[in-house]
Formats: sequence, structure tokens, C-alpha cells
Amino acid sequence: MRTTSFLIFTIVALLNSAKAQTISDDFQGSGSITSWFGDNCGMNNNFNNPFQSGINTSTKVLRYSDTGGQYANVRFDTSPNFNLTSNHTFSLKIYVPSSGITGNQTNQISLKLQNGLLAEPWSTQCEIIKPIVLNQWQLVTFNFATDNYINLNGGSPNPLYRSDFNRVVIQVNGENNTSQVVAYLDDFLHTYTNTPIFNNLVWFDEFNGNGAINATNWFLQTQLPASGSWYNGEVQHYTNRQVNSFLNNGSLNIVAKRETFTDQGQTKQFTSARLNSKFAFKHGRVEVRAKMPTGFGTWPAIWMLGKNIIEPGSFWTSTNGTVNWPACGEIDIMEHWGTNQNYVQSALHTPSSFGSTINKGGQIISTVSSQFHIYTLEWTAERMIFSVDNVVHYIYNPQVKNATTWPFNEEQYFVLNIAIEPSIATNFMQSTMEVDYIRVYQETLLSTQEKNNLNDIILYPNPVTDELTLQISNQLIGIEAKIYSILGQEVDVFFLNEIKNSKDISHFQQGIYFVKLENETGIKTFKIVKN
Repeated sequence: MRTTSFLIFTIVALLNSAKAQTISDDFQGSGSITSWFGDNCGMNNNFNNPFQSGINTSTKVLRYSDTGGQYANVRFDTSPNFNLTSNHTFSLKIYVPSSGITGNQTNQISLKLQNGLLAEPWSTQCEIIKPIVLNQWQLVTFNFATDNYINLNGGSPNPLYRSDFNRVVIQVNGENNTSQVVAYLDDFLHTYTNTPIFNNLVWFDEFNGNGAINATNWFLQTQLPASGSWYNGEVQHYTNRQVNSFLNNGSLNIVAKRETFTDQGQTKQFTSARLNSKFAFKHGRVEVRAKMPTGFGTWPAIWMLGKNIIEPGSFWTSTNGTVNWPACGEIDIMEHWGTNQNYVQSALHTPSSFGSTINKGGQIISTVSSQFHIYTLEWTAERMIFSVDNVVHYIYNPQVKNATTWPFNEEQYFVLNIAIEPSIATNFMQSTMEVDYIRVYQETLLSTQEKNNLNDIILYPNPVTDELTLQISNQLIGIEAKIYSILGQEVDVFFLNEIKNSKDISHFQQGIYFVKLENETGIKTFKIVKN
């Protein structure tokens, strides 16, 4: 970073840990859904179950009666918005008697997720349709990670990458028809985990100054594997010389060069550098601002390995090594290949999938080598989310987490390097990966735990470009709101004096901010992204 100092701030009164919450309704009076509503249909959510049999012998159900309404459905709204990266599954039980159906519609049920704050909530909806059988109770599950879904707006992103859904719409036997249908619904369920707020900066390197890298933070790994060559057929030597890794005007420079170099009895035609961090951690948000090298055959990477790895010559092996790769787990925050110049990828290597792993995703970045971009990993106990400049391109969240799919219960350390592939261009001479900064954020340890008593608050849009809307209940009019930067600096204070409040943040820099609302009954904090 090109500043001479760096101040660390923390935000107080944020979430202390992830908490599992359930959105459910068994229609016996103990459900958490209080906003059921029927559009173009009859609805009774306290109806005596007329078919107490099979998998559902409960006494009360929701009765849905489409009497010919063209867009009949039942729905409810929720706050906070759904976080589908935490749990992407909704389920319910349904019974449709054949005696209640007219017309020739396909027997089906659809679950639609919408943004209820839009004037036309359906315009950006995402829908899953499932077949149903008649005259029996059945359990239907809608999985937005694995089921085929329909985005009404073809330009809408993958639903797992969205944060604007706050409405569930349930429709039986389709829409745009006047056929009739009676259905009984029960045991709606969606469980999710609140996303931790990683706001406390616990480790960083801004790479200020010029000359040698900070030996307190980094170890230069040079020892060749037993084969005499690095993995994947790579043809470089890694060195501890400043010509291959150094600080220059506030950036770390890792330089891959064509030159004859002999070390450890091996002569190679290329040199580079491979840095191990002397810091290791588990769970948090990583941000790395970097610019990639160029050249067909170059392979720069920003990645992590479990500090329990056995890899002779690495920084951690002598004190912590207990398992081999891939049992240690590998997290590739960013990989780039000169053979595919404008593409970056993130990947996970585990005992269940390694080498040519299937656990990967990426995106096109047209200025990957000409401009700096921010590569981000959010790592929780449940999932890993990878993004570039706040655009998510991959989420890893295996349903079964064990030693083969999730070897990420140990601390991991950073590796920064440029490898050279055997296909390196004949005219390649040298190229540089520049890293402006690397930062690790974790949750703040609090003396006062946040109270979640402020539930009637909705913020949108998110991400936001110019104007942020904050919608509250009548009881919260007059509540104070504060906006903090990612580093904990208070950047604005204002009061919400109406049910629907607008806040101009067009002058804010791009990035992540926290909006905190507080009164005598509790505290509520929201994370927003400013485009």
C-alpha cells in the first residue's frame, strides 16, 4: 500500500458468532412465519387437517384454494434476507386431493424467491418447479444449489450469489390460467446460519518501502522436492535473492526470470520466488490486492496450505508437519495462467478431489495484468466464498464435511509464487506479480454481545451504487444509524425519522461497509457492498 502508516480500528457490538436460525411453520401456533398472505386465492393457515395420514398426522395445516385466480399463490416475507450460501434448501409437505382440481394443468408445485421491496417483485424472481402426486402427503424439497432453477430475468446471477431475496412464493399447478385447485400445506422449513462479520484486522502486510521483504512476515522457500524439480513439471528454481522478490514503492514484486541458475546440484533456465507466510489462521476474510504477470507459460498464484503439511523445505513442516498433501487441504484464492490471459480461478484441493479438482470456479478479468484487483476469500466453518472486486465466482459448501471433503479444520498459511510451466514462450524474458497488500480479518471478540431484538429492518439494494434505502417499523422511528468502513472508522451518523429512509452514499469509495442501528432494545448490524 502506498501510504506511510496504517491504522487499525475495530467495530464494537457486532455479531459474536454464527447462530443457526430457522424459518418454519407447522401451523400449530409455534411457527416463526407471521406474514402469510394469499394472492388471488383463498388461504386459511389454521385449518383442520382433513387427511391425517401417512407422513403427516398433525391437526392443523394451511389450506390453499385457487378458485380460478390467474396468478394465485401464497407467500410470506422475512427479515433478514435469505443467505443461500449458508443453506440453499427449502422444504414443505403438500397434499392435493384430485377432487379439488379442474382443468388439465400439470400437477406441480413451485417455490419462488423474490425481492418483495421491488414494485414488481416477480421481475427478478428465481423459481424451482417440482412434480407432485395426488391424494397423498408428500415431502417436497427445493434445493437452489442442485435443482434446476429458472431466473425470470435471464440476466440475474446464480441465486446462491444473491442477497436480495426476502420473499417466498408458493404456487400450485402453475399460473396464467383459470383452473381451480385445492391444496394443503404443512411443515415449511428453512434453516440458515448468520454469516460471521469479519471486521477485525488481525494480520497484514502493506509492503511499504523498498528493498528486502519483511522477514518477520515471510519465509523464502527454496528447497527442491526430492525429485529435483518442482511439482506439475514446473521448470523454475525458487531463490531467496532480491532480484526475484523485493519491495518497490509500496508493492511486493515477485519476478520470474529467464536465466541460467544452479542450486542444490540442479541447473535450471528460470528463477522465481515462493513465499511462505509466518502467520497461519483459521476462518476469516482474506483480501489481496494484486496485479498479475504476463507471458505464455507463467503460472502465478495466491494460495494457502494447512500448516500441518509435510513438505520438506517449507516454513511450517519442521514444527507442525503431520500429514501429506492433499490431506492438509489447499485453498487456491487466485490462480492465473499466461496460457489463458484474462481468466482467474479459485479452487479447493482435498483428499476427495485433488490435482485436476472439480472444486473450482473462475471469471474473466480483462485487465488482470494491467490493473490491480482485489481477490477475496471468506472462510467460515460452513463454506468458502471466492470473489474478485466483490463479484463472487465460486462457493464451496459440501453437504458432507469430513476429512476427505473438508480438511480445513486446521490453520492455513499463505503461499505467493510464480511458477513456470514447460510450455513457457520462447521469447519470455521476465515478468512480475505485484502485490499491493494482503489483509486478514476475523470476528471481533466482544465484551458486549449484540442483541438481535431489531428485526423489522430492511436495507436495499445491496450491493448499492448511489442511494441506500433503510426501511423500518413504526416502533423504530428515530433510531440512530452509523456507517463504518471496513477498518472500523465511523464515516457517517444519521437518524431514521421515517418508515422508509434514503441515504446518499454515492460519494463513498467502493468497498465493504457496516451499518449499525442501535437503541435501548438492541443492536443490529448489516454488511453492505458499495459499488
